[in-house]
Amino acid sequence: MSDLAGFKKQAREELFELLRIPSISTDPARKQDVERAAAFVEQGLKRAGMTRTELIRVGAGHPLVYGEWLGAEGRPTLLLYGHYDVQPVEPLDEWISPPFEPTERDGNVYARGACDDKGQTWILVKAVEWLMRRDGRLPVNVKFLIEGEEECGGESIAAYVEQHPEALAADAAVICDSEMFAPELPSICTGLRGIAFGELIVEGPKTDLHSGVYGGAAPNPLMAVAEILTALKGRDGKISIPHFYDRVAEPSPEEMEAWESLPFDEEEYRKKEVGSPELTGEAGFSVLERVWARPTLEVHGIRGGFTGEGAKTVIPARAVAKISLRLVADQRPEEAVEQLKAAIEGVTPRGVRASFNLLHAGAPSLVDPDNAYLKTAASAMEEVFGNRTVYIRSGGSIPIVGLFNRYLEIPSVLMGFGLPDDNLHAPNEKFCLANFDRGIDAVVRYLEWLG
Repeated sequence: MSDLAGFKKQAREELFELLRIPSISTDPARKQDVERAAAFVEQGLKRAGMTRTELIRVGAGHPLVYGEWLGAEGRPTLLLYGHYDVQPVEPLDEWISPPFEPTERDGNVYARGACDDKGQTWILVKAVEWLMRRDGRLPVNVKFLIEGEEECGGESIAAYVEQHPEALAADAAVICDSEMFAPELPSICTGLRGIAFGELIVEGPKTDLHSGVYGGAAPNPLMAVAEILTALKGRDGKISIPHFYDRVAEPSPEEMEAWESLPFDEEEYRKKEVGSPELTGEAGFSVLERVWARPTLEVHGIRGGFTGEGAKTVIPARAVAKISLRLVADQRPEEAVEQLKAAIEGVTPRGVRASFNLLHAGAPSLVDPDNAYLKTAASAMEEVFGNRTVYIRSGGSIPIVGLFNRYLEIPSVLMGFGLPDDNLHAPNEKFCLANFDRGIDAVVRYLEWLG
């Protein structure tokens, strides 16, 4: 046990090193930092005893990190996935400690990428390394595929999975990139929402115009953006895109019963996690249904005209809104995007041209909780945490799950060790260090039992 304790201490130190690398995949100025993170992860796989590692480059994208150990003849093969890239850190002034200087407070490590997904990816790497150190071999075969574009669309991994399914052949994928429903409550995520993210672009006058001279005659693209968005989604939270809900699959009665038994306090959720005066959303559905099993349309930013200090009364020539659709089981991204485009065309006001430019998309996924790989993972987590594992869904999107299902035809086991208040994509992101340690234990036990 003392050896394992020392190993976990070393694992934390290595994680902190990885967290210090500002691998922001969306920022071209950070390209070399992303490369450094990829190299760091590959070295980690080599230390873990992988017999082959490789940095795979697909076009001009950030590298995929691959590693394999296939010495367990007759045993299952697992595809272990994670990502080493992180979100931007703005607004920087809201961070209590610098985002790329990992800092321990109250049993947590605070840093960008601490939970999403460097900390959870490192759980997989170190669990495999511990088994190799202890036994000189693994109880199952493993293939690692760790990407650097999860936070900016994942084009490289999507192309690679589609073009090389034989190289990634496995019995199941294991992903640590989700959260537990509550502290001390081990959770397996069976469903993820898909996504279609892009820009609503509205163009009007040939140039910016003086609102005093031209106001009342010239169309205003910013006003048009507002009109289009409010036409696409009503105040009752219902999306007004024709046929958008036609494919939405309802949760099973068993799922609904399980969700109702979860320790969920709506008012606590509103206060501690959302922090708004009240919760909103589609009428007639519970909070968990709305975030797990219902599609959404959200606006993430609008730009156009003058937004600086002081006054400039301009009618802009162009306005852009970044929007996304979150999709649920049985909805198809390609079809949803075409429905969105048709709806935009139908509600565009006079005097402007509107279009939608898709930036990235991913399909939703839903895995049968009776799958043997999921049930074994649930048992391993239950033993480590001492509480019964619950099955949940996530409102977020992990596009790779849909790709694994489509091209490799394998289930994805989402063993998440994050917590609901870990501030993913926000200032002061954190990861519970006790969950990092127990995550290693749980993955070790899972691989032992599968073998």
